[in-house]
Amino acid sequence: FCLGTLVEKHAALAREVVRRGHSIENHTDRHPVLFSTFGPGRMARELAQAQDRIAQVTGRAPQYFRAVAGLRNPFLDRVLHQQGLQLVHWTRRGYDTNTPNPATVLARLTRGLAAGDILLMHDGHSAPTATGQPVALAVLPQLLAQVQAQGLQSVALPTALSLPGPQAHSSTALL
Repeated sequence: FCLGTLVEKHAALAREVVRRGHSIENHTDRHPVLFSTFGPGRMARELAQAQDRIAQVTGRAPQYFRAVAGLRNPFLDRVLHQQGLQLVHWTRRGYDTNTPNPATVLARLTRGLAAGDILLMHDGHSAPTATGQPVALAVLPQLLAQVQAQGLQSVALPTALSLPGPQAHSSTALL
């Protein structure tokens, strides 16, 4: 889930992400902290701008939306429906934006990890470890190793949500 403005700013990187089989979904255009307080018109404009920017750069309009801080209001469902977006929320959060300890973040993400979990991590604003490395980067190799050790597979969200039957139960999507 990416911001439309950042996808546009880092267009080459966004295209490479998609080329490697990942999906870029809508997380608003500018990440307004008060997004959940917006009325339907302002909310729709924020999402539409992100849709347009992401589609223009990647060649594919997002299908899914993750709300800023996971906060929603009664207008959101209708706005999402009008724009052809489906709301997605995480099942596991490591609090990587404010926890600098990789072991703590990893434990939060993997304690009871099961097929079908959707994990939330951030590529920006990740807390720095004691060495200054973003904690998300310190955690990711260990997290992927644990996912694999449990016989799970990390897949792009559209793939995870479209898998029928038992296959859907052997995957974990990383946000």
